[in-house]
Amino acid sequence: MNVRTLLLLAPLLLLAGLVQAYFWVPKYDQQTRATPSRLETFIEGESADAKILNPVLHADSQSSRIVTLVFDGLLDLDQNLNLRGRLATDWKTTEEVFIVVDESRGFPDGAAVTPERIKARILRAKTSGRFPELTATVRSVEVLEGGAVVPLRFKSNTTDLGQPAAPRIRLPPRVRLELSRVEPRILDLLAPVLGREYGAGFDPARFLLSPDTPNEELRRALNAQLPTVEHNPIIEFRLRRNVRFHDGHPFTAEDVKFTYEAIMEPKNLSPRTSDFEPIKSVEAVEPHLVRVTYKRLFSPAVNVWTMGVLPAHLLRPEVIAKEAEERGLSGADDSFGLRDSSFNRAPVGTGPFRFEEWQGDELIKLTRNEDYWDGPPIYRNYYFRVIPDPLTKELEFRSGAIDSYQLQPFQVARFESSSRYRTLSGLGSGYTYIGYNNRLPLFSDPRVRRALGMAIDVDEIIRYVMYGEGERTTGPYPKQTEWYDHGVAPLPYDPKGALRILESLGWHKNDEGLLEKDGKIFEFNLITNHGNLIRKAILSVVQNSWRRLGVKVNTQVFEWAVFLEDFVNPGRFDAVILGWLMGVDPDLFQIWHSTQAGRNQLNFVGYENPDADRIIEALRREYDRDKQVKLSRELHRIIATDQPYTFLYAPATTRALDRKIVMVSEAGDISPPQASEGGDVFFHFNRWRKLEAAPDF
Repeated sequence: MNVRTLLLLAPLLLLAGLVQAYFWVPKYDQQTRATPSRLETFIEGESADAKILNPVLHADSQSSRIVTLVFDGLLDLDQNLNLRGRLATDWKTTEEVFIVVDESRGFPDGAAVTPERIKARILRAKTSGRFPELTATVRSVEVLEGGAVVPLRFKSNTTDLGQPAAPRIRLPPRVRLELSRVEPRILDLLAPVLGREYGAGFDPARFLLSPDTPNEELRRALNAQLPTVEHNPIIEFRLRRNVRFHDGHPFTAEDVKFTYEAIMEPKNLSPRTSDFEPIKSVEAVEPHLVRVTYKRLFSPAVNVWTMGVLPAHLLRPEVIAKEAEERGLSGADDSFGLRDSSFNRAPVGTGPFRFEEWQGDELIKLTRNEDYWDGPPIYRNYYFRVIPDPLTKELEFRSGAIDSYQLQPFQVARFESSSRYRTLSGLGSGYTYIGYNNRLPLFSDPRVRRALGMAIDVDEIIRYVMYGEGERTTGPYPKQTEWYDHGVAPLPYDPKGALRILESLGWHKNDEGLLEKDGKIFEFNLITNHGNLIRKAILSVVQNSWRRLGVKVNTQVFEWAVFLEDFVNPGRFDAVILGWLMGVDPDLFQIWHSTQAGRNQLNFVGYENPDADRIIEALRREYDRDKQVKLSRELHRIIATDQPYTFLYAPATTRALDRKIVMVSEAGDISPPQASEGGDVFFHFNRWRKLEAAPDF
């Protein structure tokens, strides 16, 4: 029996189980007669339990679902994927710039460069009316005297005794500019004043207090600490007043500051550290004003503040230390931290729902936050029920024991044609792919990776494995974002062309029909995680496609923890089937930059391309949206050419809902629930309610 036949029989086997077991669970009408509050309760069925209910620590989708209901961020995305204020009512971005006084060459008119002359010339240009952009951008100018001696931030230098040396530098005089916006090209703006070559001759090694000639590594440290121009972008968040945590404690700027500190505390092991590392300081300027200053240009800065904010009064170090002592877990090593706190199983946030109860591997219960700043949700109770078996999940949904669950692709058509249920769909912001270990000689040539991709009929996978619930994708961005380049064509399904590419690289079929080169068979292992039926089906389809090409592929499926810890994280694999759930920011540093290819990092396929690195770095410094679009699409084309992944498809996310569930507008009008532009089916969840009878629409 072939793979396609098995895939087609799967829904029939499930349906047979439904017929046998349909009467096991009480019907919805029976439930509502017994418990009238059932109309005020939403019950969601999920395949797996949450892991940790903390916005700075969680890294799984189940935990994320609960965290988004219990916590608020300063910002979030509206239904059109634009940022909007939540705990912050508004925000503004400005910048401080520090320019080194470079005395190595004079001004264009021949005058010597001094700090006071730089200041005077900038102020004169600002008030002259001749340079309107400079006038609008530069708010103030200040001279900072040099001479202070500070240590050079240089970790790898050691003395002969093996003790860390502390190279020191004497700071040169600088000019501080306060700007009305972030201006990455400030020297271009000041070119009429300072000259177009300003800073070209600046050598920071002149300020190193050491008789030794600096080596290359030391020079890099000097250039990082003493750049000609130091950019310090600043975001000021004006916070919403009269917001309270679920225990009644007021929300203030101190909570925002604490949340940042909790992320950066090493022993907390937050997966969000890299997003917040570029921050220089977070200041609680006033109870409802936060100033965040960055060390360098970092255009994704605003987007990271969509993460939930923690209550400082419940999690400060002294509170955590007291908990450790009460639980008998305090000790000399002081290892007990936020990750160990009981808070993670009984969270307190500012969100629309309050945490009530967690029965491991069974359910999580939340109740409505009557004091929610944006108005309480319509539902009084929310239950997250863990139902691993897909048959049981469908049975409970059809009986009304749960109100919603995510459908398998083969189930969608059956529910779409039902008069009792509706489906709520959105194209997911992620994609499924086959990742090749680019470090291995077998996969180091992009032509090999391209040939392997051309041998796969991705349209057939979408049609028979996904039942049409997905779209072809060609690159690293979500299809619904402006960063995605729709002009990049997907790889053609062309097995003959794939074979020609491999033959041109010296691979030829032997008597057994297997590709061979220099006495070695083209053979590798393809792995994925257990528990994902779709990935397991793709495993079989791809193996069969490559076998017809002459490639010997061995397949294995591992439990998730083993899959990550033993294979993906250390990079000990040949090829994997996986997926990414992406954000809406163009920054892809963690997944694709060559410096992120180490153990436990996200560029686990070991992709390296200097052009890709250059664009990724430029994107982090670019604040102009049109230029970000241009750069991101260039990155898309480079990665699509290199094929470090075979990009397969972006899946649709489809949930089944009872037709009694509607969305209520502020005016009281009802309509069918709808997903956001980004595919979030729960975007309007706070306005959902369940009626006693299904409406006509």
